[in-house]
Amino acid sequence: MITQLSRLGKEIHVSADVFIVCGIGGSYLGAKAVIDALTPAFTAKGPEILFAGHHMSGAYLNDLLAYLKTPKADGSKKSVVLNVISKSGSTLETALSFRVLRKFIHEEFEDASKRIICTTSETGGVLNEVIDQEGYQKFIIPSDVGGRFSVLTPVGLLPIAVAGISIEALFEGAVSSYQALEDDADVIVEYAALRNALHTKGITIDIFASFEPELLSFGGWIQQLLGESEGKDGKGIFPTVAGFSTDLHSLGQFIQDGTRSLLETFLVVDEVYAQLTVPSGLAFGDGLEYLEGDSFHSINSKARMGTIEAHCEGQVPIVTIHLPELSAKSIGALIYFYEILTGVFVYSLGVNPFNQPGVEDYKKAMYRLLGK
Repeated sequence: MITQLSRLGKEIHVSADVFIVCGIGGSYLGAKAVIDALTPAFTAKGPEILFAGHHMSGAYLNDLLAYLKTPKADGSKKSVVLNVISKSGSTLETALSFRVLRKFIHEEFEDASKRIICTTSETGGVLNEVIDQEGYQKFIIPSDVGGRFSVLTPVGLLPIAVAGISIEALFEGAVSSYQALEDDADVIVEYAALRNALHTKGITIDIFASFEPELLSFGGWIQQLLGESEGKDGKGIFPTVAGFSTDLHSLGQFIQDGTRSLLETFLVVDEVYAQLTVPSGLAFGDGLEYLEGDSFHSINSKARMGTIEAHCEGQVPIVTIHLPELSAKSIGALIYFYEILTGVFVYSLGVNPFNQPGVEDYKKAMYRLLGK
């Protein structure tokens, strides 16, 4: 499977201008987390990775269609590939967007059937009927893997490979984490026990924060992973995400001095490759002469350490998770670590980490209002 996904990902990477991931929840959050962590913000190579099917905004879809129809600088048509991801094929947000984007692909490209890839369940579901009719390429979502745990299946691996990231290295990192925990599971047990103890003492919110903007989407993936797993039977710690130092200018006051119901989890990158330094030699007049020659990474790290010191003094419990660097291997290890942590911690609360019965309630109300 890895070889096939890697090969297809490389083909699309060099041939497509735009690759659209159409899915919601675990069908896109894991891929987005890895892609945002490991690709440059402004100079990424390969196709643009765009997302659809993760909400029901008609304005967004309309704008996306207009962009896809806009010719390239040389006047030629953009080459577009669509990957729809859904076990059932009937999730409303994804199904609506897929209907619109599928129509666009078929109207714009003679080889439409080769430009649509379906990642879905092995049998049953709406997408399998469409696959049989149109001959779309198909990848299977394992039946025993829930969406929020599916980033290391074709759900996440194909978009990640299209982005030019080594899914082999990603898997290597996950396997290394598995092997380390097989040898010594104390770190997982201790982390789960800490979260359980804090939950018992009245901690209700866990802020996943990082001073590296590349990890903001990774926090979003953790938010779903934990939130959908633990929030049952009146239990759980509500996971949320903050990007520091940006959000210190909006949330910093509350974290320092507000209700003492918070836990902060910092995702820390020890080494970065871009060592930009503060320039000198000009009369800037900004009073920053004391920082001239310092690297931005060093300044960022000291801002993080100062923040942790202040928040500890403010009686906020803090956990730090360290990555040696931002690489496919380290991110793969972190993915596996948090998936295992989720299972152990949530079982310690006495609830099932692998279902999500509560989400059906809003869907029933929504479908009733829509006249289904």
